[in-house]
Amino acid sequence: MADNSEKFLLKSLKFSGTFIIIMWIVHIYKYTTGGSLSQWGIFPRAIDGMIGVITAPFIHGSWEHLISNSIPLFVTTSMIYFFYKRVALPSFVLIYLLTGAAVWTFGRSVYHIGASGVVYGFISFIFGSGIFRRNLKSIVLALVVTILYSGYLGGMLPNQKGISWESHLLGGIVGLLVAWLMKGIIEKDEEQKEDPWANESETQQIFLPRDTFDKTKAERLAESQEDDFLEI
Repeated sequence: MADNSEKFLLKSLKFSGTFIIIMWIVHIYKYTTGGSLSQWGIFPRAIDGMIGVITAPFIHGSWEHLISNSIPLFVTTSMIYFFYKRVALPSFVLIYLLTGAAVWTFGRSVYHIGASGVVYGFISFIFGSGIFRRNLKSIVLALVVTILYSGYLGGMLPNQKGISWESHLLGGIVGLLVAWLMKGIIEKDEEQKEDPWANESETQQIFLPRDTFDKTKAERLAESQEDDFLEI
């Protein structure tokens, strides 16, 4: 069991790391060529801006922007992939696509780039799973992301210059929605274990009558005297 957990942990880190590596390759290309890739971002309500739903999370405006998204994206993706194995991939795809689609529908008419909307989606998914699933594991994970990323709430406030607060807000909403949609898919470690005593045979020997402590001494004496007579 421990070996399987270690293998799946490595698989989770590999999955998360692959996404991060692609982001860094794209940014290194942008940096070395000196070109701009903002045209591959999401441009709301424009047909040619729809491509950004797929490509925008891989494009960042600066090294600071890239680093600030890489770490939480790696952490949250790994957490979801490892702890929510059965819903990890569909949740990842839904949050990724729905966040981009929501920004394209409701965002300001400028290019939106970066993976922060997806990051907010993953954070709110983990938090929402704690609310909707209500088991110990999901509650602990929700507390962990709350402690780590509670400061991200400010990023959802409007009118922040140079920041796609719409991506943050819409990503957070999408993450909660996906957590709610996935709440009925129970993970293996969330399944209730059968009580080993629940099916105990009633034919096992009972050393004392079940009502031993429910009756008074006088009541038991009266019953024993009744048993001394047989009616014919």
